[in-house]
Amino acid sequence: MRVYFDYNATTPLAPVALEAVVRATRDLFGNPSSVHHFGQQAKAALDDARSAVAALINADPSEVIFTSGGTEADNFAIRGAAEALEATGRRHLVASAIEHEAVLNTLRALGRRGWRTTLVAVDQSGIVSPERIREAMAPDTALVSVMHANNEIGTIQPIAAIAAIAHEGGALMHTDAVQSAGKIPIDVRALQVDLLAMSAHKLNGPKGAGVLWVKRGTRMQPLLTGGKHERNRRAGTENVAAIAGMGAASLLAAQKMDLETPRISALRNRLEEAITARVPGTVVNGARGERVPNTTNISFDRVEAESLLIALDLEGIAVSTGSACSSGTLEPSHVLRAMGFPAHRTQNSLRFSLGLFSTDEEVDRVIEVIPRLVQKLRGLTSRTGGRPPSSSRSDDEHGGREDTDPS
Repeated sequence: MRVYFDYNATTPLAPVALEAVVRATRDLFGNPSSVHHFGQQAKAALDDARSAVAALINADPSEVIFTSGGTEADNFAIRGAAEALEATGRRHLVASAIEHEAVLNTLRALGRRGWRTTLVAVDQSGIVSPERIREAMAPDTALVSVMHANNEIGTIQPIAAIAAIAHEGGALMHTDAVQSAGKIPIDVRALQVDLLAMSAHKLNGPKGAGVLWVKRGTRMQPLLTGGKHERNRRAGTENVAAIAGMGAASLLAAQKMDLETPRISALRNRLEEAITARVPGTVVNGARGERVPNTTNISFDRVEAESLLIALDLEGIAVSTGSACSSGTLEPSHVLRAMGFPAHRTQNSLRFSLGLFSTDEEVDRVIEVIPRLVQKLRGLTSRTGGRPPSSSRSDDEHGGREDTDPS
């Protein structure tokens, strides 16, 4: 039995999304900018997908810009807004220290061009304090960027409160909703944001499609220049097949959310409670209340996370130490570092993220296997003089500090 509990890295493609991708690839080969029948067929598919995405977040379809994924959407939001406001003299950016690297590295890039950045730390709840955001604001703040739900620990941030503070200071508000879209209800009007990023492959859609929602009237400098695609905001012929798949996945998420959210939450809670009850020296990282329903991040004392991850993989169980976008580096999680945990805690934590196709049997399998593996690894640690067995894999997303010079 193989178990996939790494939905925050990517999700299995839903059958309806696969069907949409196949149909668009096979039948809708026209260029959606062409005025003839074949082009208009493709354009209709884009319009349908745009409406489905807009409905998922209570937006107007005209405010939805299709991108190649969440990273491009975050880049477009931050660079596009910052550059559009550059002439006004606003060259200060505020973000939390637990943002995804698509945000943090974009801030660093702008820092090398003269923008100032303040990264706001969090406490061990993993929740960003609106008052800390207020303290970070400056007269020339152009943009505040705080993710809706954290990709490693799942905590949901008080975006509406933070947006109100940003707007009081005359700044725009961006939120990376890649890990919340399709898992919990999103209403861009209630959140009061100006910019919101999404990714298809995080909600059972295909890789290669994403969205930046831009509130009507928000000034943006395009990242890509060329033709008049996406209402002059993102040049280049659209990826019709992937976008059609994202539309189908968005529609499915909207239809199933009321049923799937409590089901997945119950699975996650049962998994979490069993592990912490049956394995001594375990603790959940971050606040357990305000979280997306599918995510838990658990620290295993005296066990190196990478060793446990590999041991689980050998048992057919896929989990993660953090962001899939940072695998292969040797630093501990920047999210857990920013939360103020000691070094060993940042290196002994695993993320379990469930989703649409997760089952009770899979949870049972993980609960059965983990105590034995942890006991075995701790035994190896005791025989190596207290040093956990090493591994060659690690994870990092960089950052994790307050910083006025992100370069």
